[in-house]
Amino acid sequence: MEKLQNEVRGLAQGKAEVTEDDLGNMQYLKAVIKESLRLHPPIPLLVPRESIEDIKLLGYQIPAKTGVIINAWSIGRDPLSWENPEEYRPERFLNSNIDVKGLNFELIPFGAGRRGCPGTGFAIVVIELALARIVHKFNLALPEGLKPEDLVMTEGSGITIRRISPMLAVATTCSSYY
Repeated sequence: MEKLQNEVRGLAQGKAEVTEDDLGNMQYLKAVIKESLRLHPPIPLLVPRESIEDIKLLGYQIPAKTGVIINAWSIGRDPLSWENPEEYRPERFLNSNIDVKGLNFELIPFGAGRRGCPGTGFAIVVIELALARIVHKFNLALPEGLKPEDLVMTEGSGITIRRISPMLAVATTCSSYY
């Protein structure tokens, strides 16, 4: 959090509001979002597809007309693609060309190819701008008496991924802005 706030506040220094024009220089912010989407894709199982021809993939024979479902949640935690895949480390995306646009198959929270989510670009800009504006103006902390190890991070199942219990945070305004 501190590293993210330092980047955002440093690049937006003296400005009342973070704008979309500021986002291009916020590399750690982008890395935080990629790492969050790697571990917690909005939809764990992508829209089902059907194979159009017989194919052998990784030793498996997949006949034509077979329904195929891509597990984006598992792909983001695959130890063959990610070092320490269960560890939250945004730094893995610094100096990396891996992006969420569907060109890197180890990170496909919005799907890939011509049937990927058409709103990916819009969603990323909205997420970046919202997060940048929050950390620019506010300090976030756990409620008094709660420690990080007390958090229940278990995810529920369903069409979208969500935590089974709400995450509580205390937001206080950053004194240098008010």
